Amino acid sequence: MKNRRTFLKKSLAAGLTGGLLLSQMESSLAAAVEKQNPFSNPSDLKITDLKCGYVRGALYVKIYTNQDVWGCGEAVDAIHGTYHLVKRLGNRIKGQSPLNPNRIAEMLRKGAFFGGAQSGVFVAVLTAIETALWDITGKVFGVPVYQLLGGKFRDKIRVYCDTALYTSTNPTPNDYAIAAKDAVARGYNAVKFDVDDGRDPNKYDLFNWTASPAEIDRMYDAIAAVREAVGPHIDVCVDMHGRYDAVTGIKMAKMYEPLNLMWLEEPIPADNPEVYKSITSQTTTPICTGENIYLAYGFTRLLSESAVDIIMPDIQKCGGLGEAQRIANLANLYYVPFSPHMVASFLGAMAACHVCASVPNFQIMEWQIYMDTDPMWKDIVTYDGPRTENSFITLSEKPGIGVEINEEGMKKYAVPDVPFFE
Repeated sequence: MKNRRTFLKKSLAAGLTGGLLLSQMESSLAAAVEKQNPFSNPSDLKITDLKCGYVRGALYVKIYTNQDVWGCGEAVDAIHGTYHLVKRLGNRIKGQSPLNPNRIAEMLRKGAFFGGAQSGVFVAVLTAIETALWDITGKVFGVPVYQLLGGKFRDKIRVYCDTALYTSTNPTPNDYAIAAKDAVARGYNAVKFDVDDGRDPNKYDLFNWTASPAEIDRMYDAIAAVREAVGPHIDVCVDMHGRYDAVTGIKMAKMYEPLNLMWLEEPIPADNPEVYKSITSQTTTPICTGENIYLAYGFTRLLSESAVDIIMPDIQKCGGLGEAQRIANLANLYYVPFSPHMVASFLGAMAACHVCASVPNFQIMEWQIYMDTDPMWKDIVTYDGPRTENSFITLSEKPGIGVEINEEGMKKYAVPDVPFFE
């Protein structure tokens, strides 16, 4: 690059006689040189190492290369006890070019066909690695990840506020109303509440999936109070976390019809499309599922058999950014909205935003209210802009994902007795 600059300067000097003009041209040239990609030929880029750290319920990976560029990725939920799996997969990709996220993800998945690569912890770990590869690729080519995914349909990603009222013991309908009004006062135009509660004294027992009449009244009264508190123009979502049987699911879906929910989420577990179709066909309340479904294969029957109205894969454990886009595009063929589950840090949130921007059928994405108040969520990442504004996240235009992990900030929250970025 230095020789190129010298050559151009000499060429300019030979053709110019005015010192002022030469100075102006040199300034323009220097600016152009500074804009050049600081990395060498992409074909020379190789993965040299992968390190990871665990913070509460999340895995963070950092992939290093032989040039001054790295990538970060995150996975959630199905990651506990996976340190050695992360390191094993990291060793498999050393020496390879990181600029082929789809190829590497497919290689790792097919290479573990008998090693659990269909779902669960393997796919969650794969997700973090695949996401970090997209981050590197965007940085190398100087473009945000959404551009690598084919461009964007939108600049801002709408989010709903999960009020986290589930942390309270036996909340009353008035507690639900207050939490809903607080979220709206913060600028959110959509809210979500969990109504399943293992601590409910009216439950028959912890293993009986049939809700008692008193439970059913509690679940209805809570959301009726929310609707009354926020009015008709705020979207309201309800989550049952797959903890009930079909009888209860159908009953609650039909009871909620007058409340005009955005959706009823997972009234039953997500592993039986036939039963989901039975519930969906009997109610006008939109039915949503998908946060615990892995890879695009897991969504094929739900979509082809019209078993659900809305899908909500978790982009931090479904297989990666490329896989999430494939899931969304598959849903789009059936005119089904794509509304991702999201409980990750702002690194995971922004990574998910790139996918949400790249597909036409995006509806809304999850945001937890504690991310606005708990300092951990700011300590563990580096980002220089606002996070949410009036129920939207503005898509980053920086190369890669646009958010970095902050290892120093993460240390005080790191899971004890697990190696931390070693």
